[in-house]
Amino acid sequence: MNRGTLYDGSRLHPRHVRDRQFATVGFGRRGLDPREVRRFLHRVALDLTVLHQDLAVLSAENARVKRALRAWHSAGSERRQP
Repeated sequence: MNRGTLYDGSRLHPRHVRDRQFATVGFGRRGLDPREVRRFLHRVALDLTVLHQDLAVLSAENARVKRALRAWHSAGSERRQP
């Protein structure tokens, strides 16, 4: 995977998380580059924040539309009754 593609402003997709590979640290140390891992985790956290905000907005909009539909349906029912 090309390292630059995750930080170019595009939306993070599940495949990015599944396929992500981190560079190992050099100079006789073992493991992953901690800065790279932190940057990636920060990116995941930011995208999750946006997704949760979007979900909250859509849930509120969904509730508003349902209330409006119920009110419209009730108003129509009242008009049809003698």
